[in-house]
Amino acid sequence: MADSKTILILGGGVGGVSTARALRKRLPKAHRVVLIDRERDHVFAPSLLWLMVGQRTADAITRPLARLARKGIDVRIGNVEHIDPERRIVTVAGQAVPADYLVITLGAELAPESIPGLAQAGHNFYACSGARSLWTALEHLRSGRIVVLTAAPAYKCPAAPYEGAMLIDGWYRKQGLRDAVQIDVYAAEPAPMGVAGPHVSSAVTQLLAAKGIPYHPDHQVTAVDADGKRLTFANGAQVAFDLLAYVPPHRAPAVIRDSGLTGESGWMSVDRHTLQTRWPNVYAIGDVVSIPLALGKPLPKAGVFAHREAEVVAENIAQAIAGQVQPARFDGHGECFIETGGGKAGFGGGDFYAEPKPAVTLHQPSWRWHLGKVWVEKSWLYTKL
Repeated sequence: MADSKTILILGGGVGGVSTARALRKRLPKAHRVVLIDRERDHVFAPSLLWLMVGQRTADAITRPLARLARKGIDVRIGNVEHIDPERRIVTVAGQAVPADYLVITLGAELAPESIPGLAQAGHNFYACSGARSLWTALEHLRSGRIVVLTAAPAYKCPAAPYEGAMLIDGWYRKQGLRDAVQIDVYAAEPAPMGVAGPHVSSAVTQLLAAKGIPYHPDHQVTAVDADGKRLTFANGAQVAFDLLAYVPPHRAPAVIRDSGLTGESGWMSVDRHTLQTRWPNVYAIGDVVSIPLALGKPLPKAGVFAHREAEVVAENIAQAIAGQVQPARFDGHGECFIETGGGKAGFGGGDFYAEPKPAVTLHQPSWRWHLGKVWVEKSWLYTKL
């Protein structure tokens, strides 16, 4: 058909999958929805926390992206090598692929190599391989000091390192070995989940303290001695460890940087409500984007925001193709579960676009919230892919 449109979606994470599914529901079959990713499999990242303590296997939280073809979505596996936003042409594995609409949701690139010695010294539990190797290490460590480290002050899933520390605590308690291990959190940021406000930060700190997990803020790691098992921080402190679980520094993917798509923040810039970039018919969502908030911090990078941004972008593209002009708007609302170990979780959420600061509420841990997170996981893995 002469009026058939092609929508290219770059990235097969939560944002990409959500955008593709939402578009396919809204658009006639004459229009092509194409999702491109370099990986064949989609890993449900929130479940990596359970993988790292042996509560999941990698296969249980992984699904082939090819399954989306059953829903009328074209899936192409290949490395995105260049993006031309002016012409909406993407180079994939050496081939130029044109688009009428382009949605960039390539996520954040994990860069442990930017801290000397970090990759060799510990386990990056934000990656499937690192979560698996951490679980193996935990099984073998019967005593000693475990350090959970955030290597930079900004990272996706702000609750995850604190959840990770509490899940490790819960596993050792279940084994009857908690008295034999020391668990410390060393954080580059001044407070946990700071963008959610001081009351949330205080609550998370208290959750850690109740489990005997010391929290050390404002510790920016500068180097790691893998052989000597020692961390060096910018404030001069040095800390020994027996096992290191870390969140690596993040940066925009190389193709985003090399294609000149980053702004002053080092990430892509968009309209905070429509997710439109400065290029016509080009959108960006999820972790690849930085959206400044009223208090000076950016909107957290988290799957819940990527999912809701995807719905807005899909609606607006569908309306544009249909010749309608009633743009949907992303309102900055989001929430997350906070695993605390022992089969319990907390739950926090609210309006992150509120001024002069986000309006976020944190509910105390309970079995109900943990079961809620399990339901979200199963719903995603068994109905979205």
